[in-house]
Amino acid sequence: MTPYLIPCLNACGADAWEVTETLTEGWEFYFIRHALDQHRVRHVTHTVVKVYKKSEDGTMLGSASSEIHETAGEEETRGLLSRLLFQASLVRNPVFALHDPKPVESLEVPAADVASMARDFLETMQQVPETGGENINSYEIFVSLKTRHFMNSNGIDLTETTPDSMMEVVVNARSEGHEIELYRSYTSGTCDRENLLKDITDTLRFGRDRLHTVPTPPITQAPLILSTSAAVDVYRYFAERMSAAMKYRRLSDWEIGQKVSEAPLTVEAVRTLPNSSGNHAFDLEGAPVRDLILIENGTARAFWGGQQYGGYLGLKDAFVADNFSVRGGTETEEELRSGNWLEVVEFSDFQVDPMTGDIAGEIRLAYWHDGETTTIVSGGSVSGNMRETPLRFSAETRQYDTFLIPALTRLETMHVTGIDPN
Repeated sequence: MTPYLIPCLNACGADAWEVTETLTEGWEFYFIRHALDQHRVRHVTHTVVKVYKKSEDGTMLGSASSEIHETAGEEETRGLLSRLLFQASLVRNPVFALHDPKPVESLEVPAADVASMARDFLETMQQVPETGGENINSYEIFVSLKTRHFMNSNGIDLTETTPDSMMEVVVNARSEGHEIELYRSYTSGTCDRENLLKDITDTLRFGRDRLHTVPTPPITQAPLILSTSAAVDVYRYFAERMSAAMKYRRLSDWEIGQKVSEAPLTVEAVRTLPNSSGNHAFDLEGAPVRDLILIENGTARAFWGGQQYGGYLGLKDAFVADNFSVRGGTETEEELRSGNWLEVVEFSDFQVDPMTGDIAGEIRLAYWHDGETTTIVSGGSVSGNMRETPLRFSAETRQYDTFLIPALTRLETMHVTGIDPN
């Protein structure tokens, strides 16, 4: 950080300010098949400054932010802050206060280093069960430790170091002159060996099955089963509708104490999850992160969010949540797979709109079970609405980075547009 930044901030006329300095130290690996093509080391620092300016009558507060280079001189620093203050003066939001210093508990998570993180990813990739028909085309591994230093004008001065990883994988499947390529992107803190190996193994199988599909029949309506990462969007819908920002903007009409789901759904913002990239002792605004039940057995219990919208709603100890845990399921996989159902494991696109609850997805690979036989299908789409379709989910759970969700999700009444054979 430039030594001029804090003195200039204190003298620039800002009503409040925040500074976030992030140091990233990491390794990158690029593989063709399993042969290392290139690798490099990263050591970069980014500093972001945010200034706040009140209106003349003190009822409105605007903000503006920008990155500032660590080698910036005093004149450059003053010039940047002057421009930001002008931009902030043009923004008019109801006034709110920044966080004050509060005790922050350190995270109780295993220590991590880039060497062991990289080794875990590399060893996991060596265990992938490839065949002559399905194999790894290429993959890229990014492992790093991020040291975040946060300060604000109210006296908060906090630092933490957390692991952050990403991996991209391309798999190929081929049969009788035909070939399919599937892409996967994984984010995490440290390497989740078990889930990573399972997902890539499943992806190889999906690639093989994709070569033997028939067009999705005109089913019209059927239960939709989700057993892959697409299900995260179903539960993100509930978490986002309990955010202070959506509530204040009237994009969510949910109220505390209201029944928001007939399913026995409990959604909790949690401080830590194993291997999550969202494990933090304090949030982006310096507030301590804690466990907080948002929805309990289908009933709304608490909103979460940043200090601005949390302050507007009068929330006590507001914070920005990164990790979410979903529980409450009682059904087994066998029970959820009863009757007829369409299990979509590959979407060209899948979305759940947090405002309207609309669900839409384009089918790339699915398994249609008509009650007796299962057919591998492709093409067509699924649609529905979270407010209208009954939700069922398993007791068994599975984690996708910052979300721990039921391993199997069933949306009971979904519209299915198949492929007309005529």
